[in-house]
Amino acid sequence: MSIERFIRNVDGFPKKGIQFKDITPLLANAQATEECLQRMIDLLGDEKVDKVVAIEARGFFFGILLAQRLNAGFVPIRKPGKLPFKTLKETYNLEYGTDTLEIHQDAIKEGEIVLLHDDVLATGGTARAACNLVERLGGKIIQFNFILEIESLKGIQKIEGYPVRSLLKF
Repeated sequence: MSIERFIRNVDGFPKKGIQFKDITPLLANAQATEECLQRMIDLLGDEKVDKVVAIEARGFFFGILLAQRLNAGFVPIRKPGKLPFKTLKETYNLEYGTDTLEIHQDAIKEGEIVLLHDDVLATGGTARAACNLVERLGGKIIQFNFILEIESLKGIQKIEGYPVRSLLKF
């Protein structure tokens, strides 16, 4: 099954000049979702993980599914003010502005093996910020895992030195 056909391009969202890669058609099709999930698990190979860390909000869709299949804990990284306990904070740049991410201070224990997941690798700012948060807590990132990568934005450069796997490249 070609999962690429379930990715919709939306011009001008969230602002003029951006071509947004919309995964909601993929989510709306159970077979495509299952295929995508299995392919992401295959990207990991035989690696074992303690935690799957996923970035708000679209990363949550597959992040929790990956955690369940891998028998690992799930850790959300969210926008400021959304997590109810003590948090660490990281501000970063993205292709259309700046933003901040937070993680619970007790979400990852020193030395835990982490799969870091998000839907899209664009400029890499979000992935780099998430990486910084995980490492500040003592987690070891075994892989960055994305549904798709927008190669022209060169986001992979911000996470050089880490294993990065994407199902699709645009």
